[in-house]
Amino acid sequence: MNVAWVSFASMAVASSVAHAQSAAEVSLMSGLRASSALQPVMVDTDRLPIYLEADQMVSQPDQSATLTGTASARRADTVVRGQRLHFDQTKNEVSAEGNARLIQDGNVVVGPSLRFDMTHDQGEVQQPNFWLENGGAGVGSLAQIHNRDFMTVHDMTYSGCPCPDPAWYIESSKLDLHFDENEGVARNGVLYFKGVPILASPYLTFPIRAERKSGFLIPTFANTSRTGMEMLLPYYFNIAPNYDATMYFRPMSKRGLMLGGEFRYLQPNFNGEMSGTYLAHDIASDRKRWSYAWKHYQNLGAGFYANWNLNGVSDKDYLRDFTTLEINQASTSYLPRTGTLGWSNQYWRADATVATYQTLADVTPQYDQLPRLTLNGARYNWYGFDVKTENTATWFRRSLGETGQPLGPDGSRFESYTTVAYPFVRPGWYITPKAGFHLTQYETDWHQFKMGGLQQTNATRALPLFSVDAGMTFERNTQFFGKGAIQTLEPRIYYLRVPYRDQAHLPVYDTSLSAFSFSQAFQENVYSGGWDRIANANQLTLALSTRWLDEETGFERASLGVAQRYYFEDQKVFLPGETIRDNSRSDFLFRASAALTDTLSANTSLKYDPHTSRWSRAQITARWLPKRATSLALSYRFQDQPVGLYEPQGQNQVSLSFQWPLTSNIYTVGRVDYSLLSDAKRDIAPRVTQAIAGFEYRGDCCWAARVVYQRYAVDPKSVNNAIFFQLELSGLGNLGQDPSGLLNSSIPHYQSVAPNIPGVGKFERYE
Repeated sequence: MNVAWVSFASMAVASSVAHAQSAAEVSLMSGLRASSALQPVMVDTDRLPIYLEADQMVSQPDQSATLTGTASARRADTVVRGQRLHFDQTKNEVSAEGNARLIQDGNVVVGPSLRFDMTHDQGEVQQPNFWLENGGAGVGSLAQIHNRDFMTVHDMTYSGCPCPDPAWYIESSKLDLHFDENEGVARNGVLYFKGVPILASPYLTFPIRAERKSGFLIPTFANTSRTGMEMLLPYYFNIAPNYDATMYFRPMSKRGLMLGGEFRYLQPNFNGEMSGTYLAHDIASDRKRWSYAWKHYQNLGAGFYANWNLNGVSDKDYLRDFTTLEINQASTSYLPRTGTLGWSNQYWRADATVATYQTLADVTPQYDQLPRLTLNGARYNWYGFDVKTENTATWFRRSLGETGQPLGPDGSRFESYTTVAYPFVRPGWYITPKAGFHLTQYETDWHQFKMGGLQQTNATRALPLFSVDAGMTFERNTQFFGKGAIQTLEPRIYYLRVPYRDQAHLPVYDTSLSAFSFSQAFQENVYSGGWDRIANANQLTLALSTRWLDEETGFERASLGVAQRYYFEDQKVFLPGETIRDNSRSDFLFRASAALTDTLSANTSLKYDPHTSRWSRAQITARWLPKRATSLALSYRFQDQPVGLYEPQGQNQVSLSFQWPLTSNIYTVGRVDYSLLSDAKRDIAPRVTQAIAGFEYRGDCCWAARVVYQRYAVDPKSVNNAIFFQLELSGLGNLGQDPSGLLNSSIPHYQSVAPNIPGVGKFERYE
């Protein structure tokens, strides 16, 4: 009787569904249309039928039914199973005994007996074992199911670790699981790790799923030489899907109690992030300390937009003393405060920007730009021509020096640079002639220079620029370490002509000398930043490169390149304090890269001075990646000592970084940067500028531990030391200071060793 009833009901439902699908197909196939979102059909579950199935069933019509054997009751995605079921049809209530089981929304609760109201999704399970959709599981003395989104478990032991013997678990007298709020609340909870209690709280919350939730985050601890022992206790506010905030307390034994916070927001037309810190009384310096930062972007519509980036600190030593753990911010020289209002379309872009800078280091302050107006346009392949125009008007201001005297000429600069190019691109070769005209107008408050007995307060410069860039590509089939390869030969020639204009009387607002490199060798000006100086040029750059490409995949196995620039006239334009070039040939530039195997690669960039027969710059890097979470990188960087101003700072440094397994569970990580520079006059001696050393332990399926030590130079005379401890419990969170940012930025190709817990699909436990 039971089987016939169930089969008839199933056939009736299937027939109605098939009829509905057939009618829908007839109506839709005649005119399909796109839908921005496909929404499921919402059905009132109270109106759905309840299906009963068992080996045997004894029923009283319209009252109750008793099912024995492999018995089950099902409505929608809710299933109750047991060896014996009693179904009260008047209340739609099911009682199950003998391996009773409730399955709903991917969650499973099992016990010797249970009672469940299938209309209101309420019930109780005695001595439950439960498995949640997120992979968490536990046991208790009683489970009370209040509704589909809320369950309470008494005398509970819970763990998000899916191991047979969980590495961590929480014991609690009462656990409330709020599935809709993604929150578990343990009363009188104790966190155990490897059977040892490590954290206890009368009110302990944790996320059920790997999603955001409000509440206290796990505190972190660290020890640094500038702040002493410190703790970071954050509270997270999950305000809305597109808003959140974090506030934290940061007590430091050497500094005091710092308060901090962060607010993030996201809307269709704007987004941003605000953060700040405040220390009412710094014990070490006997003063208030604070910082703030605000980044915002706004889409105003019709092509208009606005953005700003505001940063500030209480004093120039703030980042040295309170640099974010694991990130060396002590060398920051300037903090920008910028705001922009702009407009753009397919061909044009215009904006107005205000930029000021807070100077932190003992360097010359930058010029503030109050404001900078820009109008740029570009049109490519316009009847074969590429046309670009860049126009900027900037008003420069700079604060007074410590003596109260101006540090330079305030004033304004208008510049306009328009270029026209006509590229000829054919298979195997290209040639691009380009002509441009640069016009600059200055109005300054600097009266140092005189012409004809009159003070010069304005100046104009007009310069034409002409260049030709050409190259070819040849190919041949060859072998690379016994594998089929395609070798290319790519010569390139670049000619630049810029006539001389006397520019010694022009101020220098935002211009510096570019380092000679492969990218700069094919640029129109040796000066970067603004255009306060445009070098005279009658020069030719020759370059030759070759590459070996895998014959099957096209992967670049190796490459070599060399370049040199030839000067046909002397340098006549220069920056104040710049060393003037007196050679007719530049240094040689060399570069090479090779992927010798799938795991071993090397890169080299060299600069050789033929006039002194010595290397003036070198950067050599080798990396070995034999397997996952295993890497070794060795690099050497050398930069000759500067002769004049604007040249790159001297460098002579060896760096070694690694992540290496010592056993199947223990990994070591580290990095050492060692400076070989030595100058007795400047009191510079060889030293370690940064050192990182640590160990990582990969536990079983759900935990990892790390201890990392960091030492880095704050300035030529002092260093900062920090040590990080972290216990990572997958499915719960981290205890201690997280050094992942430090390891990711300092160790190339670093990979976390923490086990990854696979998620449980919503229908994986569907029955």
